[in-house]
Amino acid sequence: MLRRRLAMLGLSLSLAACDAPPPQAPAPAPKAPDAVKLDVRPAKSPTLQAVRKRGSLVCGVHPGLPGFAFPDVTGRWRGFDVDICRAVAAATLGDAQKVQFVTVTAQDRFSALQQGKIDILSRNTSWTYSRDVSLGVDFPAITYFDGQGFLAPRALQLSSAEELAGARVCVLAGTASEANLADYFRARGLKVTPVRVASEDEARRLYQNDGCDAYTADISALAASRSVLDNPGAHELLPDVISKEPLGPVVRQDDRAWADIVRWTVYALILGEEMGLTARTVDQARHTAVDPQARRLLGVEGNLGALLGLSDDWAFQAIRQVGAYHEIFRRDLGADSPLNLDRGLNALWNAPKPGLLYAPPMR
Repeated sequence: MLRRRLAMLGLSLSLAACDAPPPQAPAPAPKAPDAVKLDVRPAKSPTLQAVRKRGSLVCGVHPGLPGFAFPDVTGRWRGFDVDICRAVAAATLGDAQKVQFVTVTAQDRFSALQQGKIDILSRNTSWTYSRDVSLGVDFPAITYFDGQGFLAPRALQLSSAEELAGARVCVLAGTASEANLADYFRARGLKVTPVRVASEDEARRLYQNDGCDAYTADISALAASRSVLDNPGAHELLPDVISKEPLGPVVRQDDRAWADIVRWTVYALILGEEMGLTARTVDQARHTAVDPQARRLLGVEGNLGALLGLSDDWAFQAIRQVGAYHEIFRRDLGADSPLNLDRGLNALWNAPKPGLLYAPPMR
């Protein structure tokens, strides 16, 4: 009886197996997406066309601010802002020397740009809300993170800017520094007497001849001014930083392609430092680099220059002829300059002492 039941059970299982649908094959692995193909359309920039037709870049700079823009004893322009313009000339014209430098004051710098008298403004200019949205200009990138401070005689033995209450403070008229000065002391219920001047030269002269008790401006500008005083060691920067002053080049808002060219030239200099490139090593790196991002930066692969309407080696030329960011900083503002400024906030984001300097990836 048991054997008969087992036989019947086996027969049932066999029949069930016959009726079952055949096993399905494993689902195919998802197909990898095709590589994204860039629709390369050369940038159409009226400014770039004008620069190429003219054969030179017209750059608006400070009349004379040590470390940023100043003519040396031979008449050659030097400085951090000057080198940014030279990098743009190298990227667009293949020659960093093809720059015409035009001096502009704090009061006329934006009108010079708006009226087309200059192609780029590179003059220690802060990126602010009102400037960005109301003047018809763009700030493509930040080249120097700064803040406003105070320069005062060491003999006053000041430990804080608040101790300047009641003092006369030199400040450039019509600048963000003037508004920041008023805001800082008003917020604290204190008063100072602003001594408004038209130029840094006038501010230095008044300050050194007791025409004002302290001088306020961007800290980098104060360091530059102190370096040319009769006795730099007799003056100190107070510890207070009363504002954020992101400095960088400025272009007209009606030429987005030109803004991209200036923006990515700055980023190329930063990426050059990040990749360990220098003006001396970049030639060899162009032949030996295996890192894809470095190869794209140096124009070995990727055809990225065409997206800006530039040659493939645009970034390579900027670094080779002017240097990566750290070389420019050290030469003009850092250890190899009279200012001897620390990198501070202007260190790379991944430096041992991290700063704010950061560039988007080159891809």
